[in-house]
Amino acid sequence: MLKTLAVSGQKCEGCRDGVAPPFPISMAFQPIVDVEAGAVYAYEALVRGVNREPAGQILAQVNNDNRYAFDQSCRVKAIELASRLGLVETGAKLSINFMPGAVYSPAACIQLTLRTAAALSFPTRRLIFEITEAEEVVDRKHILNIVEEYRRQGFEVALDDLGSGYSGLNLLADLTPNLVKLDMDLIRDLDERPAAAKIVRKMVELCDGLGVAVVAEGVETVAEYCVLRRAGVRLMQGYLLAKPAFEALPGFTLPVV
Repeated sequence: MLKTLAVSGQKCEGCRDGVAPPFPISMAFQPIVDVEAGAVYAYEALVRGVNREPAGQILAQVNNDNRYAFDQSCRVKAIELASRLGLVETGAKLSINFMPGAVYSPAACIQLTLRTAAALSFPTRRLIFEITEAEEVVDRKHILNIVEEYRRQGFEVALDDLGSGYSGLNLLADLTPNLVKLDMDLIRDLDERPAAAKIVRKMVELCDGLGVAVVAEGVETVAEYCVLRRAGVRLMQGYLLAKPAFEALPGFTLPVV
């Protein structure tokens, strides 16, 4: 069971006076590229250790006692680093992963994020919060409340790893996010998997009808890229375009096709 934090109005004991990181963290950034416009749509902040330790090693240290502080610290670190690196001046957005289970009261737990953005003159309309579908949804109403509050604050919401987790189309239907990110396992070797390619095409059609943008994650080959383009996907992320860069905003390269 998650540790309970006392919540009162717009403040709670956990975030009223700021949150100390439970252990040292930093961020790498990877672009989500609008391949049609030839521009970075957003940079996703990916947690790392301060000595470049990979995300898996960092996430292995998260538990029920430090989950809240970790989630809050990731938001602050992402905004601080992005601001220092000049992300706002690029015109791109900043995409931050968050843990729904670490949000106790949506209105209260977003206050530190808002204060950080305000202090750094980081426009909140340029923030995207990604919900990972791989985290089991125990309380659907709670997630809907989070999304409603985040939209009220002007944030965009993305559903990450669609097709890999517990809730699938039900969560897409309930949330109707701004973006969905197709899981990289669906994208892998897409050119050799006709059924997977057809699913991607139908997902694009479905999301277009809902007014939801589609991002293809984990694009690694020119062949995958070409199938995705034929399916109508214009937002892509993956090593083919750009690898994550530690504490830096990397450029990208579009394949010649």
